[in-house]
Amino acid sequence: MKLSDDRILTTHVGSLPRPTDLLDLSFAKDRHQDYDAAALDACLESAVADIVAKQLGCGVDIVNDGEMSKINYATYVKERVSGFEGEDEARVHGSDLAAFPGYLERLFETGGIGVMKRPVCTGPVAYQGEAAVEVDIANLKAGLEGRAAADCFINAASPGVIALFLGNTHYKDHEAYIWSLAEAMKTEYDLITGAGIVLQLDAPDLAMGRHIQFGDDDLATFRRAAEIHVEALNHSTRDCPPELMRLHLCWGNYDGPHHHDVPLTEVINLVFKARPQAIVFEGANPRHEHEWKVWRDAGVPDDKVLVPGVINSTSNYIEHPELVADRLERYAAIVGRERVIAGTDCGMSTSAGFPKVDPDIGWAKYASMAEGARLASERLWA
Repeated sequence: MKLSDDRILTTHVGSLPRPTDLLDLSFAKDRHQDYDAAALDACLESAVADIVAKQLGCGVDIVNDGEMSKINYATYVKERVSGFEGEDEARVHGSDLAAFPGYLERLFETGGIGVMKRPVCTGPVAYQGEAAVEVDIANLKAGLEGRAAADCFINAASPGVIALFLGNTHYKDHEAYIWSLAEAMKTEYDLITGAGIVLQLDAPDLAMGRHIQFGDDDLATFRRAAEIHVEALNHSTRDCPPELMRLHLCWGNYDGPHHHDVPLTEVINLVFKARPQAIVFEGANPRHEHEWKVWRDAGVPDDKVLVPGVINSTSNYIEHPELVADRLERYAAIVGRERVIAGTDCGMSTSAGFPKVDPDIGWAKYASMAEGARLASERLWA
């Protein structure tokens, strides 16, 4: 993982807006409709090259493929892992949204949640997506040719978030399902880091899972499950160098009330146990910005790098660069300027075709993040 000793680098969480032609082909594939596979491959390669250039043009230093090949950051796994032959599950939502049913209906109508296919696991899971991962790696490397990115990463779903969105009727219990997913997904994780690319493990189950998957249980039950998720994740990444991994902690990329979000204080010790060197987390939205003090007081291990969200991924406000700089300087005071990278709260388009902010505004937010990182760097290295 690229760190800097002379400035704050910038990155983001992963998912970015897909072009219309790619969306049409991707949705046709996801819905098992007729589509031109060769056209999809060509469109995907072009989209990745374009999205890499777009990130660099907005001042992002550590880029990815925008998750162009994925219909959703978690449910894409159903195309790469066998065993998901069941019918679509009932939709999932948080206990916070259940308290506001009128808003919940509006969110489902406009958020893409009801569009993606989410089949249940009905048989043994086994990895079969090696070719798809190799395509992702090749497209990202091709998109980087001749371009000066500081570093790059590819996203992959954690076992815990897969279990959150793709339910289980085959395995005897949740723990058995998690460990089976971990063993299957090891192949994907190994391929990415083996290519010398940073692996971002998306693990909102460690926070969002509390009010979505375990909303009817007590905190102790959730924490036991989250600890198993971390143990399984560590097992599945046992051959991946920690310095080639980052973990994304998230309470859900939706503009809801979030008043049932589990406090960071209740999960931070579990997050510290995860093997990835960097922790990418929400730090800009009004429900979690105050928790910079939790990081300050928690005793961040010396081997961890913090990637706080310094722009909100669900708001069309463009954060002022001075605000971005202030946020970065807080974290630099906690772990040192060399162990902070500027990030975003979450992705710009978690589900393909349903960007959380207007894409043009989103890119302007990324540019403001880059300018804020420049301002913070000037002050931190003065």
